[in-house]
Amino acid sequence: MQKVHIPYTVPRSKRAEYLKNWKIATRGTGKLFMFACDQKVEHLNDDFVGPGISPEVADPAHYFEIAKKAQIGVLGSQLGLIAKYADLCPGVPLIIKANSKTNLIKKTARDPFSNRWLAVEDIVNFKKTSGLNIVGIGYTVYIGSEFESESFGQAARIIYKAHQEGMLAVVWMYPRGKAVKNETDAHLLAGGAGVAVCLGADFVKINYPYDKPTAETAKKFREVVAAAGRTKVIPIGGAKMPEKKFLQQIHNQIHLAGTSGVAIGRNIFQRPTDEAIRMADAIAAVALYDYSVENAHKIFLGKAKLNGKPRPSSSTLKSFLSLSF
Repeated sequence: MQKVHIPYTVPRSKRAEYLKNWKIATRGTGKLFMFACDQKVEHLNDDFVGPGISPEVADPAHYFEIAKKAQIGVLGSQLGLIAKYADLCPGVPLIIKANSKTNLIKKTARDPFSNRWLAVEDIVNFKKTSGLNIVGIGYTVYIGSEFESESFGQAARIIYKAHQEGMLAVVWMYPRGKAVKNETDAHLLAGGAGVAVCLGADFVKINYPYDKPTAETAKKFREVVAAAGRTKVIPIGGAKMPEKKFLQQIHNQIHLAGTSGVAIGRNIFQRPTDEAIRMADAIAAVALYDYSVENAHKIFLGKAKLNGKPRPSSSTLKSFLSLSF
């Protein structure tokens, strides 16, 4: 059984809760497949209408219909959206995003800052009153922005308080601002990964140089994984691309770079529901269960089914907790 390094910011009384959330979120694999659903704010309506995009994609319910049937690890989104639609996917593990901003203000006008929407106490209270399966909290940091020191302070407090409640902490870590020349430079991304571990994050969602889709690119990305240390690296999915090509990129990330999962949005939800579910399962096959690209692609085509793991039961969680302390 995989050993989980419990941060010292998690009190002894909350260690079992933290380990339970880790096990549930990673489906017992130690790797996180986050279905990233925060684009309604981050990208406004750009991702939801246009050529080649099915009309059903515009409906926020589309996210949750996919999450209900696909073998994702967690769905990550803003509290308000989750509160409106979580009844469509009962029991699905959730990451509550504590901040978000739109893409209207460009970095040529002002460096980015995504201010906190909610305190951890608000999210904890929502978890208690809603009964939803909230396993963690997410927050975006823009290194290179003139506002980075303020966001570091917010992120550090959010991560600390999340751990105090036994919840996971996921940081969206993006180099962005007038000082940044190349947002996908592996050396710079490694710097961001180092910031994430210093903040105490459990997982860091970070850029990946998809413009250079080679095995050599994945090998260079090892610097990012090494810099993150015990913080697990989950690359972003980026813009939609051909299915087999995308699955190959994920395979390279996992097996050549050493990443610990993925955070995917558009490459899943910019599809009709049935196709999106098959794509999500194909991604899970590669990212969580070490399927080959060929076999995962068969899942996308509907020629095979994903033989993954169900959510852990109470008995398996008990066994996991006893082995992890």
